[in-house]
Amino acid sequence: MASVYDFSAKRLDGKEQSLADYKGKVLLIVNVASKCGFTPQYEGLQALYEKYKDKGLLILGFPCNQFGAQEPGDEKEIASFCSLTYGVDFPMFSKIDVNGENTAPVYQFLKSEKKGLAGSQSIKWNFTKFLVDRDGAVIARFGPQDTPDLIGRKLEKIL
Repeated sequence: MASVYDFSAKRLDGKEQSLADYKGKVLLIVNVASKCGFTPQYEGLQALYEKYKDKGLLILGFPCNQFGAQEPGDEKEIASFCSLTYGVDFPMFSKIDVNGENTAPVYQFLKSEKKGLAGSQSIKWNFTKFLVDRDGAVIARFGPQDTPDLIGRKLEKIL
């Protein structure tokens, strides 16, 4: 696989979504959870999306329950929480694994393209973020502590 556009994933509404449909966009791909200390980052992610979507930014949220079982809900509960609590209207996908033998293929690719701390491929916690350029290449990886505001300053340079 040469780019993130070679993958597809199931959206919260159950429909399969080809990431090739997002060609030409800058993507911020985030593994999210509804009951995490970092969950308030949804607010910042939505603000980033609103600020930069007309310049080509698209945020993709991938719920994951692998860290402290902090995403226990089903797709309908996740969609309702994100919409009602944070006004999220960027694309959200069905719950996936980001580590282990059942890692979603798109996350296998992301992790192999941009390793984490000390060269590790593993995702350490919720709200790890991958920045993908308009050509589908992974250009940066951000940890959970890297806020949407910090990422916004970096986005200015590539949008």
